[in-house]
Amino acid sequence: MEIGISILDICDDTKLQELNKLDYKYLHLDIMDGQFVKNTTPPFSLIKQKVDIINKKIDIHLMVQDVFKYIDEYSILKPDNITFHIEVKQDINKLIDKIHSLGISVGLSIKPNTDINTLIPYINKIDLVLIMSVEPGLGGQKFLTNTSNKLKQLIDLKNKYQANFKIEIDGGINPDNIKYIKDTDIIVVGSYITKSSDYKNSLDKIKEAIYDSNYK
Repeated sequence: MEIGISILDICDDTKLQELNKLDYKYLHLDIMDGQFVKNTTPPFSLIKQKVDIINKKIDIHLMVQDVFKYIDEYSILKPDNITFHIEVKQDINKLIDKIHSLGISVGLSIKPNTDINTLIPYINKIDLVLIMSVEPGLGGQKFLTNTSNKLKQLIDLKNKYQANFKIEIDGGINPDNIKYIKDTDIIVVGSYITKSSDYKNSLDKIKEAIYDSNYK
């Protein structure tokens, strides 16, 4: 299980530098437009300043209506992944093709109340599925334990269609609930780490929980 850390709550460069020294794989960027979700992300220029401080692979989660616009803007950061929501009112296939044409892996994200079967037309075209374990757009929410059911459904679909995407889960993750999602490829941790007084200690507790979940 790989770890991504969502850093948009952090504004202090010293804190970002502290986070950069830790051992995790992905810098996870939640990009919000105030339309698809209520919150908005700071301007691109400020996001880029944060990215320049943290030397990790970039995993972008677009919670936006106009996905095409944000692909063009955020592809400049040369991310490993760009994930957008299946619930957007745009041509999903064209969006997938656009991101792939830039040499970037494509993810589809799904809200807690969206039927997992809506992914079926696309699961052999994408590289990642992001299951939201909270309603998107607001940090610090409580993890939805029924996410484990959605994860199982997605794994069943993956096996049925012989698909090859990674599974990522984001929202309210902490050491107590990792046991519910132990078959996940990537977890995104936000507030549990970024609002703690000791980033390394909090990350170590996440890693311990991942290790323990492998033997239960």
